[in-house]
Amino acid sequence: MLNAVELTKELIAFDSVSDKSNVEVTNFVEEKLLQVGCHVERLEYNDENGVRKASVVGKIGSGTGGMAYFGHTDVVPASNWGIAEHGPFDPHISNGRLYGRGSCDMKGSVACMLAAAARFTGRSLAQPIYITCTADEEVGMKGAEQVAAESVLFKEMAEANVRSIIGEPTSLRVIRGHKGGCSYRLTSRGRAAHSSTGKGVNANWNMIPFLEEMRKLNAEMESDARWQHPEFSPSTMTMNLGINDHTHAINITPPQSVCTVYFRPMPGMDISPLMERIEAAAVANGLEIELRFRSEPLYVEPTSPFVAECLELTNTNESQTVAYGTDGARFGALPRRLVIGPGDIAQAHTHDEWIEVDQLERGTDLYTRMIERWCL
Repeated sequence: MLNAVELTKELIAFDSVSDKSNVEVTNFVEEKLLQVGCHVERLEYNDENGVRKASVVGKIGSGTGGMAYFGHTDVVPASNWGIAEHGPFDPHISNGRLYGRGSCDMKGSVACMLAAAARFTGRSLAQPIYITCTADEEVGMKGAEQVAAESVLFKEMAEANVRSIIGEPTSLRVIRGHKGGCSYRLTSRGRAAHSSTGKGVNANWNMIPFLEEMRKLNAEMESDARWQHPEFSPSTMTMNLGINDHTHAINITPPQSVCTVYFRPMPGMDISPLMERIEAAAVANGLEIELRFRSEPLYVEPTSPFVAECLELTNTNESQTVAYGTDGARFGALPRRLVIGPGDIAQAHTHDEWIEVDQLERGTDLYTRMIERWCL
């Protein structure tokens, strides 16, 4: 029998921050999948920096249908870790909380699903259990993208329209929808020189009129009902803009100016007019433009029978929506997919990330009930 608390501690101990390889933690997950009786499919790639990444898909049982679970093994950086007594990758339990980077988002959830699946090792299943753990969810969902495009087992899940659970932290509430994402990187080029010579070209000057266009666009997105959705809070796409000229002295003309634009589209929105305006403003001001990230929203009708099933299993009365995104954005081939996992999203990515031990126990029990309902 696998124990979710002990498994979470073992998973936390792997430093799998997204800019590093997650191969070691994937090897560990693969070992556990094999231990619980999975047939395993592994997918790998090198990221844009040449770092090796791996995702793994497991299947227990034969046939099609059943239940699919999706988690990820990468975590956000821990440079802001604020607990002196133990580091971010040294799991520690105190006052009913398990501390460590990834405890909440989302190694605790992965541990719950592995522990739940272990309860059925050797038992005859009417329909299979699928367990997927991806790379790079925190930095563009490249692992999920590869799984959706290349995995034979994922194709099998999609053809059977399998019931699918994205195990991100929701405090075990049923999340029927989340926002998507669209991110641009804009670059203005100049020439560095000592500012007293007048021979430099300040890259910021061409960026300023572009920023003014973004200010106008943001004001429209915050006020125009076309870009709002009443089922989400906040109901707007909450455009976020960053700017950095990367200079280290006040007397050097910046050779480059970089702007990032990120907004979160919601279900039913055609954002192509917004994308066209951003791209046109970039061209008009001589900026280089790169579409860094695009993901679709997730949405299941609140009256869906699948939502009703999950409300019954979680003993809750109403499904909800959230503003953050998940790997579920890449799994559009699975219409029946909801986000349900242990832990509170408010504790994810924090300087003292933790998950309640009780949530790990309850998460294991919930996933066990789902397997009993859909696979036995």
